[in-house]
Amino acid sequence: MTDSDILSRLPARLKKARRAQGLSLEAVEKLSGVSRSMVSQIERGESNPTVATLLNLTRALNVDFAGLLGEEAAEDRVEIVHEHQTPALDRAGDGCKIRILSPPQDTGRFEIYELIFAADGKLDSKPHERGTREQLIAEDGQLEVTSGVAKGVIGKGDTARYAADVPHCIAAVGGPARAILMVIKF
Repeated sequence: MTDSDILSRLPARLKKARRAQGLSLEAVEKLSGVSRSMVSQIERGESNPTVATLLNLTRALNVDFAGLLGEEAAEDRVEIVHEHQTPALDRAGDGCKIRILSPPQDTGRFEIYELIFAADGKLDSKPHERGTREQLIAEDGQLEVTSGVAKGVIGKGDTARYAADVPHCIAAVGGPARAILMVIKF
């Protein structure tokens, strides 16, 4: 996104934020210290405000500076990814299918997967980056979690939290299983 794209969105977003709060130009002037004529000029696209002016306006309107200038806020859209569009890795040799649920831009920070295990299926993992932790939520069946030398078993509805910067393994116990895995990198 270019600077001109950002500036072209500003007038409408500023006006929308002001109206969403039910504020008049006069009220915004009192709250921000920015004259109502300047606010009006910005909303009409006739003036390019300074960063200081924008900061005063965003504080007065109680809106996020980045949201005002950047992409539409997440609450303004719903992204749907259908099951057949979800990338998956089928590790049939290990009896584990991995569906990648998190968006690509989150890779390396916060990742979410659905794990589908055949009976006796497992997912062996080498250590991730230092400080990485995982949370595993059992949806169906039972799973044994090994993190380093520590072990635990979870069933439907249970959550296991463990270090993932050591060798770790998730294995189905006594039949097929399904779980949601969150990988959090600090």
